[in-house]
Amino acid sequence: MTILSVLAIILMLLGLFFFLAGTIGLLRLPDFYSRLHAAGKCDSLAAVLMIAGMAAYNLESFSFGTLLVSAKLFLIAAFVFVTSPTATHAITEAALVLGVKPWKRTGGKRP
Repeated sequence: MTILSVLAIILMLLGLFFFLAGTIGLLRLPDFYSRLHAAGKCDSLAAVLMIAGMAAYNLESFSFGTLLVSAKLFLIAAFVFVTSPTATHAITEAALVLGVKPWKRTGGKRP
């Protein structure tokens, strides 16, 4: 087992952890805005970690073709890293314009 394969496994496991954390946030948080925050943050980081893990695993058998595939994967990761928070912000702005109210604690009960 090489260093790159160990790095790939670690990156993918971290990505899986953040996908799981985002899923738990979607299920447990009380309102639209906090759920969107959890999903936006965790999914962006998790996707970038998973793609970086795939690129590192692909580099294990080093050749020009695998280098090209890994470069494309890193470009996809950069694209996801920029577009996911932008999309989350746009959805939040649309919800504010449509009048979706944030959750406020009233007697300790969730809506």
